[in-house]
Amino acid sequence: MENLPWLARWSLYGLMSLMGVLGLMIGAFQFRTMRGGVFHNCDGSKDDWHEQPTHYGIALADVCVACPVSTLGVILAFAGSRWGFYLLALASFWWLWANVMTTATSLKFHQPKITLMWFFTFPLGALLGLAYLVLTFVHFDALYRP
Repeated sequence: MENLPWLARWSLYGLMSLMGVLGLMIGAFQFRTMRGGVFHNCDGSKDDWHEQPTHYGIALADVCVACPVSTLGVILAFAGSRWGFYLLALASFWWLWANVMTTATSLKFHQPKITLMWFFTFPLGALLGLAYLVLTFVHFDALYRP
């Protein structure tokens, strides 16, 4: 990582920090959904596995795979292990796919007002995942080659 230019290194630190915080927050909210709680989204929709079993599957995937992989990836990357970057790349694909799906669903079925809270709830994860993937592709050698 020392081979990265200064701006790229700090951009990567910022992305990893945001991914870590957002992963912990999503994990907590999705765990609540799995326990039967209803999460009211800012577009008027709600994540309730009693009414929408697909949200239970997404919550289960977030709690059991995406959030732990993101958190472990951030910890390992900050500790200097290349495994952290591998895990974050995998988690970034999930973040990109899941948040594009939820953003498209929100826009198509709920016609939300595009507010800052809506942005944080839906497309932010997709943008973070995409930004991480682009940054790692551009600086692939510095991050993944010994």
